[in-house]
Amino acid sequence: MKNNIKVLSNKYASIILMCFILITITIFLSIKAPYFLTWKNFINILEANSYKMILAIGMTFIIASGAIDLSVGSIISLSAIVMGISMKSDSSVLGGILIGITVGIILGFFNGTIIHFTGINSLIITLATSSIFRGLSLILTRGTPITKFDSSFLYLGTGDLFGMEPGVFISIVILVIAIPLMYSMKWGNYLKTLGGNEKALKRTGVRTGWYRVSSYMYMGVMASIVGIIITARLNSAEPNAGLGMELDAVTAVIMGGTPLSGGKASLAGTVIAVFLLGLIRNGLTVMSVSSFYQQFVTGLILLVSILIAEIKEHKTV
Repeated sequence: MKNNIKVLSNKYASIILMCFILITITIFLSIKAPYFLTWKNFINILEANSYKMILAIGMTFIIASGAIDLSVGSIISLSAIVMGISMKSDSSVLGGILIGITVGIILGFFNGTIIHFTGINSLIITLATSSIFRGLSLILTRGTPITKFDSSFLYLGTGDLFGMEPGVFISIVILVIAIPLMYSMKWGNYLKTLGGNEKALKRTGVRTGWYRVSSYMYMGVMASIVGIIITARLNSAEPNAGLGMELDAVTAVIMGGTPLSGGKASLAGTVIAVFLLGLIRNGLTVMSVSSFYQQFVTGLILLVSILIAEIKEHKTV
C-alpha cells in the first residue's frame, strides 16, 4: 500500500505541485487585485491561453519522442501568410484554411525528414528551419501584414460561442483527441518508446523514421491551427506572428512533467502548466507590472523546470 502511494506521488508530483502553486497564486492575486477573481477575467485567461494549449499539446508529442521543435513559431507565421494570400486571391474561407493546414503539414514533414535522414540533433535542425520559414514569411509579404479578411473567417478568432471565443472550444476538441492518441493508440505509444529506447523499437521492426516524421507533421498541424486562430483574432496575417511561442510551449511541456529526454508524456501536466503560466502573466498585468518582466519570468520558470526535471531523472536512474 505504501509503495503504491509512493509510486503515485512520484508519478503525479509535477501535477500536484502545480495545482498547489495555482491555488496559492490565485489566493494571493485575489487579495492583491479584487478584479482578478471574476468570471470575466477567468474567460480572458481561457481565451488568451487556448491557442497556447494547442501548441503545447503538439510539443508534448515531440518532446515525448525525444526531440524538440524550435520552428513552430515560424510555422505559425508561414502557414498563416500562405492562407492569407490564398483567401485574398478569391479562395473560399474553407479553402484558405485547408491550404494553411496543408502548409503546416508540409513544413512538419520537411523538419521530420531532415532530422531522420541526417541524424542531426533536432534542436539544431529546427533552429535552422525556423530562420528559413520566418525568412519565407518576410519574403512573401515584404514585411507587410495581410489584413481585412471575411467576417466568417474572423468569427474563429473573435466570435461568441457560449460566451467564449471559438478558439477555446477548438483547443478542448484537440485535447480530447490527443488523449487517446497519446495513451491508447499505437502511434502515441511508439512515439514515447522512440524517446525512451529507439534502438529497441527498431529491433522490433517498427519503421521509426515514419513515426519521427509523422510527429513533426502533427506538430505542423497544431502550429497551423494556432496560426489560423491568431490571424482570425487580429484580422491580420503577420510575418512576425508566433515569435517566441516555441519557448512558451517547451516551458509548459517540461514544467508539466514530460522529461526533455523523452520516453514519457503528461498531457494533463502540460495543460495545467499552460494555464499556470497564463495565470501568472494575467496576474502581472492585473497588478500593473510591466510586460517586460513577463519574458523574464517565463525564462526563469523554464530554467527551474529543467533543473527540477534533471534532478528527478538522475534520482530515478
